[in-house]
Amino acid sequence: MSDPIADFLTRLRNAAKARHKRMDVPCSNEKLAIAGILKEQGYIADFERIADNKQGVLQVALRYHEGRPAFTEIKRISRPGIRRYAAVDALPRVYNGLGIAIVSTSKGVMTDKDARRYNVGGEVICTIW
Repeated sequence: MSDPIADFLTRLRNAAKARHKRMDVPCSNEKLAIAGILKEQGYIADFERIADNKQGVLQVALRYHEGRPAFTEIKRISRPGIRRYAAVDALPRVYNGLGIAIVSTSKGVMTDKDARRYNVGGEVICTIW
């Protein structure tokens, strides 16, 4: 697998379209940080790291509102082949503030709003709304 973050986002998108209650994905620190932001922003219900003898499993509980997924679209921006970096004044505004962009900065993984507050830019991982 050349892009584990894209795989995580695709599994999340597919599980939501199939109306699954939860999904499992191999765990990593970056996926844990992204899942924490998604839970904090209300796009997923909960997540849990389940230990096994390997890298562990990230189990994500999906969130629905009136039978529809909590998010409409989740899109990978920066990929291994084409990295997308943005300065603090060039960070994307997703649907005029209705969505979020997840940014990997020198101060950790955070939303675009937090990156503007801390005045840091970084790699734009994905957008969600």
